[in-house]
Amino acid sequence: MPLWLQAGFWGLLGGSSLVIGAALAYLVRLPARVTAGIMAFGCGILISAVAYELVEEGFRQGGIWPVIGGALAGSAAYTLANWLVSRRGGRHRKRSGEQQKAVSGGGMAIAIGSLLDGIPESVVLGVGLLGGGGVSLPMLAAVFLSNFPEGLSSAAGMRRAGRGRGYVLGLWGGIALLSGLAALLGAALLGDAPPALTATVNAIAAGALLTMIADTMIPEAVEGERGGTGLLVVAGLLVAFALSQQGG
Repeated sequence: MPLWLQAGFWGLLGGSSLVIGAALAYLVRLPARVTAGIMAFGCGILISAVAYELVEEGFRQGGIWPVIGGALAGSAAYTLANWLVSRRGGRHRKRSGEQQKAVSGGGMAIAIGSLLDGIPESVVLGVGLLGGGGVSLPMLAAVFLSNFPEGLSSAAGMRRAGRGRGYVLGLWGGIALLSGLAALLGAALLGDAPPALTATVNAIAAGALLTMIADTMIPEAVEGERGGTGLLVVAGLLVAFALSQQGG
């Protein structure tokens, strides 16, 4: 199987947990605190993956400056894009409570915002295959396990806002497919890239992901969990770190 096709498969697999989480939100009415706790755990997993799979590996490949420049560029780009999406009605796209009821005609903004959140991690899965060692299992686990609470929390909020099951599952299914496409393109376009460029791309994704965690995931976790967020974030970080050590 061509490398770019493998990348598309792994990106699709990582994005599929968005659909699983969204489906669960319609099958079971989980308490807001449970949803927020899962979100907090997912934050820890992603933070660990960013630190050990992206930033540290990027430093080994390209040195400090591609990491610093890429991370700042990724953070700035995500901040600007998130601000634009928020102005169009996507500010509360990950919220599981009543916030989405206040959004008028924000369905497209929510979709675009959710895709914005998923693109960096999907590209990383694709680029990670270029080293020849196969998919990074810790990174794949981090993407899969962090996407699940994102889909769950956002779909729970959409359900409370009155959006139908077909709309929500179709939305997340489409985002999962586009996640696979982003991973495919990442591998296809950067196949012959020098290490410094690969390190920069990973750092851009790292900056975007950390900013996404701070701007959209942690607020939902803190608001709903009310007390145990920090402990769950640490637990998620340690689980992902243990996976990375096993993978290494």
